[in-house]
Amino acid sequence: MWKNQTEITEFILLGFGELHHLQIFLFLIFLVIYIMTMAANIITILLIVNDQSLHTPMYFFLGNLSCLETFYSSTILPRILVSLLTGDKTISVSGCITQLYFFAFLISTECYLLSVMSYDRYVAVCKPLHYTMFMNMRLCIQLVLASWLNSMVFTSIFLGMVLKIQFCGPHEIDHFYCDSLPLVKLSCNQISLVKNVTIIVSFIFTFPPFLLTLTSYAYIIITILKIPTTTGRQRTFATCSSHLIVVSIFYGALIIVYLIPKTETINLNKLVSVLYTVLPPIANPLIYSLRNKDVKEAIKKVMANMQNQFVNWRLKSW
Repeated sequence: MWKNQTEITEFILLGFGELHHLQIFLFLIFLVIYIMTMAANIITILLIVNDQSLHTPMYFFLGNLSCLETFYSSTILPRILVSLLTGDKTISVSGCITQLYFFAFLISTECYLLSVMSYDRYVAVCKPLHYTMFMNMRLCIQLVLASWLNSMVFTSIFLGMVLKIQFCGPHEIDHFYCDSLPLVKLSCNQISLVKNVTIIVSFIFTFPPFLLTLTSYAYIIITILKIPTTTGRQRTFATCSSHLIVVSIFYGALIIVYLIPKTETINLNKLVSVLYTVLPPIANPLIYSLRNKDVKEAIKKVMANMQNQFVNWRLKSW
């Protein structure tokens, strides 16, 4: 289907071609990041599934976020690793559009999930007596499903528009993955229309969850400031500090990449994009595990259980 709609069959992702002397070094760096990202998120999911104390709305949402991050990292990093290792920078048009679709789908889903998690923190801080009534498991499942389905709908609309683009050269994308704006620039028909529609669609599926997140934290901050004691304020703020850091990293990178005017230095633009595509998936589980007492306790339980099993195994082997 895509083949009939294009006049070229493949693109060349230039990636980090200017840094060809650092290819092996970059490969090792990205490989370590990918392994750590997958391990951290998978461990987070397993901890939440196996530990009864983590069967709460906040950790249910965190488990979904970690699941999303594993898919998100696998959409971008494996292709970078193959390119750095083999030097093969080509990607088919269908492969490029597929990568773009899943990248946009997962990014928009993360926007919705973070807004849902901010609402959860709003109810926990501002409506603590009604928390169990508002945030029941049925509602949590509905909110998560709505996040995934809304993103699928909006991204499918975007995909339908991208499939109408005709590419007739040049076929070089000066980036390390198939991002929307660099791809649109290679269109040979209605470039301005497609670019404007891309920006509008992106705004539609990112601004509402961002506004909900902003509103939730505005109410949370107001509620915290009304607490009379310093200890009370610190304890209350601790319940949402991890999520606030995650939100700040995600939207901070998003704003830098897409809203702040681009610098003329292409390498700097790529560096900022690396921070946006690579940093959040590895930072999120680490932030929650390092700053969250419940997760730390769950890790300690697992480590103690593993140690006991190892001791029992050694005793039996003797």
